Amino acid sequence: MSELATDEPAVTARRRLDPRAWPWWGRTLAVYVVSRLFTAVVFLWVAGYQKANVWTSAHPSYFPWVGLMFDGSWYKQIALHGYPATVPVDATGAVQQNAWAFFPLYPVLARGVMVVTRLPWDVAAPLLSTALAAGAMLLVHRVVAEGAPRAVERWPGLPLATVALVCAFPTAPVLQTAYTEALALLLVAGALLAIIRRRYGWAALVIVLLGLTRAVALPMAAVVVVHAGVRWWDARHGRDEMRPRTAVTLTLLAVLAVASGFLWPAICGWWTGDPSAYLQTQESWRGLHSVQPFIGWTYVPQFWFHGSWPLVVIPAFAFTAAVILAPSAFRLGREMHAWGAAYVVYIAGVVEPGSSLARFLLLAFPLGAATAGAVGRSRRGRAAWLAFVLLLMLGLQVLWIREMWLFNPQGDWPP
Repeated sequence: MSELATDEPAVTARRRLDPRAWPWWGRTLAVYVVSRLFTAVVFLWVAGYQKANVWTSAHPSYFPWVGLMFDGSWYKQIALHGYPATVPVDATGAVQQNAWAFFPLYPVLARGVMVVTRLPWDVAAPLLSTALAAGAMLLVHRVVAEGAPRAVERWPGLPLATVALVCAFPTAPVLQTAYTEALALLLVAGALLAIIRRRYGWAALVIVLLGLTRAVALPMAAVVVVHAGVRWWDARHGRDEMRPRTAVTLTLLAVLAVASGFLWPAICGWWTGDPSAYLQTQESWRGLHSVQPFIGWTYVPQFWFHGSWPLVVIPAFAFTAAVILAPSAFRLGREMHAWGAAYVVYIAGVVEPGSSLARFLLLAFPLGAATAGAVGRSRRGRAAWLAFVLLLMLGLQVLWIREMWLFNPQGDWPP
């Protein structure tokens, strides 16, 4: 009897250390923390080869490198000094690159963290992003768990597998840098979860916030339309109830999503007195100096002689289309599938091909669920497939940091 009593604490301790006994949020955060530690190590390794540049000194430590490089410095300028009163132009009258290209919610939140904690930007902003991304992973898990019942019934581990794939995505390192991806992913997942749960008031609030975070609120209207269509169809066949008030609410929510997509351009125009301020600012960042839908893809063949675009763009298009049209994608809930498809088409139309496009794909997390669920019912097969995809993505993540985050125009990577 005494031996049994002595063994009980040991058994309890072993159970606490067994991840299978943890609650869903514990497993989710554990996957997230491990992935961020991996990425932090890669950041520090590659930073050892960074030369002095306009953003950081040579061989910067972790926080300056992830808090000040590239767009991070633009967000810092906004957080500390706000936006210019007018759109800056050069001697010929051409609009120059300026802060109006960057949305306000993230720098406002980061400034709030700076005020409360008295931390400098290059520490406060990355910590904020890391915390927001942790919340985003929890919401991603719930969206898959509640929004894809058929897929989860087929594989109960799908929500956690989706979280793992999102954390391992090649451009996922930006989730811990002074960029808006963490906040945008949190809001996208939050909007989808609110719609799935039919909390339309909360969905409206989140969509408006999304419109102040990134130019990605517009495709959320497609999700609302699909959600409304499914509810109407189910109501016609006696599987649901849809009152006139609900139909009006969903119509207004779709209109709000469209309006949120134009909210920041409207604010830019009102503040500067130039209705085209946002579009002209966007043009200043484009290789073709145009924001016409899909026109950026005409720029791609200029890379033909480098041998890069057909080897990258064509397989990327084929893989993305295959994931969207795969049976595993159709097993997802209608809202998740609608977001994945609408968002990919949207960014293909409005984003110029380049490194940013791969970064923007991070928000299409339902494609991660479709990829993870592409295997059959065999537990061994699922494990092997997931391990393969994770290792591939983590390798590409290392490559992304080395190729995209390291900024040495003259080159200094060891042979």
